[in-house]
Amino acid sequence: MTRPRSATLPSAHRHVAAAGLCLMALAAVPASAQPASPRAGAPVLAAGNDDTLLQAREALKRRDQAALVAASASLQRTRHPLAMWADYWALSNRLVEARQADLDAFYSRWPASYVEDRLRNDWLLELGARRDWANFRVEFPRFRMNDDREVTCYALITQHQDGADVRAAARSTWLAQRELDDGCQLLATTLREAGRLPDAEIWAKARAAAEVNRPRPLRAAVALVDPALERHAAELWENPQRWLERTPRPAAPNSFELEVLAITKLAAADPEAAAQQLDKLAPAAEAGRARLPLLHQALAWSQVARQSALRLQPEAVDHAQRAWKAWDAAARPGTAAPFSTEALAWQVRAALRLPEADSRRWPLVKRAVDAMAPADRADAAWAYWRARAVHALAPAGPAGDAERAQAREAWQALAPQMGFYGKLATEELGQTVALPPAPAPLSEAEREAARKLPGLDRALQLIALGLRSEGVREWNFTLRGLGDRELLAAAERACEREVWDRCINTSDRTRAEVDLRQRFPTPFREQVLAKAKQTGLDPAVVYGLIRQESRFIMDARSGVGASGLMQLMPATARWTAKQVGLAWSPHLITDRDVNLLLGNTYLRRVLDDFGGSLAMATAAYNAGPGRPRRWREGATVEAAAWAENIPFNETRDYVKKVLSNSVYYAAVLGQPVPSLKALLGPPIAPRTPGEPAPNRDLP
Repeated sequence: MTRPRSATLPSAHRHVAAAGLCLMALAAVPASAQPASPRAGAPVLAAGNDDTLLQAREALKRRDQAALVAASASLQRTRHPLAMWADYWALSNRLVEARQADLDAFYSRWPASYVEDRLRNDWLLELGARRDWANFRVEFPRFRMNDDREVTCYALITQHQDGADVRAAARSTWLAQRELDDGCQLLATTLREAGRLPDAEIWAKARAAAEVNRPRPLRAAVALVDPALERHAAELWENPQRWLERTPRPAAPNSFELEVLAITKLAAADPEAAAQQLDKLAPAAEAGRARLPLLHQALAWSQVARQSALRLQPEAVDHAQRAWKAWDAAARPGTAAPFSTEALAWQVRAALRLPEADSRRWPLVKRAVDAMAPADRADAAWAYWRARAVHALAPAGPAGDAERAQAREAWQALAPQMGFYGKLATEELGQTVALPPAPAPLSEAEREAARKLPGLDRALQLIALGLRSEGVREWNFTLRGLGDRELLAAAERACEREVWDRCINTSDRTRAEVDLRQRFPTPFREQVLAKAKQTGLDPAVVYGLIRQESRFIMDARSGVGASGLMQLMPATARWTAKQVGLAWSPHLITDRDVNLLLGNTYLRRVLDDFGGSLAMATAAYNAGPGRPRRWREGATVEAAAWAENIPFNETRDYVKKVLSNSVYYAAVLGQPVPSLKALLGPPIAPRTPGEPAPNRDLP
């Protein structure tokens, strides 16, 4: 049961992160689960000098460059198939002092490999930090992954220097930057000095940073408008209410923008206090003071609505309507609303918590989705709920036929998708979920082609040695550009080796051909079925949960300490062991059979505590039972809308995926394919007086 985390991994930056990237637990499996040690029985594709490679890895951790260089040289002398990794660690560890010739020599030793391209990424960051634009221009076109936003910002600077108009690309890249980094900040500064970055776009960046609680990029953006304003940005971030009540303020229009930032910050802590402050700003509070312009009122109310909706407060809809009222009064017809995607998404969610009969429900859903950017509007969640809104708002009789047809067309477009909302769309059409046809068996030639991909060999060996992060990156790099049949063959290699996360994730990439056996494998079938039966659980749900929790990696360990197939927190495992009379020892948490027993038992307990609601039980398994107890308070909400309203991104995604997985696992296990709506269960409401009291002992 992986507790949600708020921290995110930092991006690579210069030589420190170039070495550190090798040590970070990347998203190889859900909840960043990583093996604590090599899996028993895992494949080893090369022997002999493997210990030297592991010694090199330890030397990297210790920053022992001499030992690292010696290990790298030994691995190269013996032609170890993973020697390139030690060479990468050794050079990345001293990148700050490297020269272009050092990199060119490395590239020639390991051409077309993952580490060649990864080191080029690291080197491009270093070249940008050095302002070595000549070598950057040579290196950048050779960067195949091109997946580093800071590198992209540096590249846009060189294109600007060469006379290209990069404003559109620069704006989208800079706005997407979450943490302050040298490349994107230099890009913004360069364009500002060239007169290519207007105040309006800078304030949009500051608002985006405020919305995601990033004070450093916020202050940096405000300083681009006027360095004297940075002090105000720091003060309002430290105490927004005090700043809002102070006088005098900077001159308009900067004062208006700063007030929106202060309201945004205050709303994150107390939406109602922010609403009260905003009520003071909207009219003229006293003689001589300008009222907050309608545009800024709309922006501020959208953030108050977002934070209120995150807390599942009924006032969120009223706040959203205040935002739209201000916008309608301020905007020219046809002008797109400036509300962020997250603000609009939470308007939809707030509306979904209203009763079906509430006249505000479906109009707000439709309007908020329609205001999203096209790419966001196409997301399955918003396409589904918009179709529900269109259908609900259609006039009765023939007058509403066109709207109902439009809704059905939207659901028909979603139905082939294999996720949560594809299934709900299918059921809205009155159909049952159809299983994709099994692909033709792989030919020997296709299998042989997959066996000849050296990147897959290296990945499997790295994983077998316990270097899962490196192995996953090797594997994913090798998959680039492969077609469906090639992906199925690569997935089959992982399945045969029982590297289940690569088996599943690789098969998940196919589009036209879907192999349910690969996507929804059933390792440890005898044991899983036995424990599910023992605890009275549906084995399809148990498999759906394990697939999401650990991808069947027995010794998986998450960043917050959850372990094993069913990702149990140590305290939860200890408590559950006591409940079943098992003498507990911490090492048992990754024992397959013990983990399955405790995970099934705990899931049974939370399912019983929530009256058999799988939606609430799976949320409790992921986030702890206390949170879904709070989330069920207030209005009675259909289960799908309740799941969409879960405030934690990780838990919301988790619940939807576990239940969606369970539908396919029922088919794989030979059970009747269930309705997703049936799995979701009846509407979710507060506990009634007749229900048993919650089990407060549940961890």
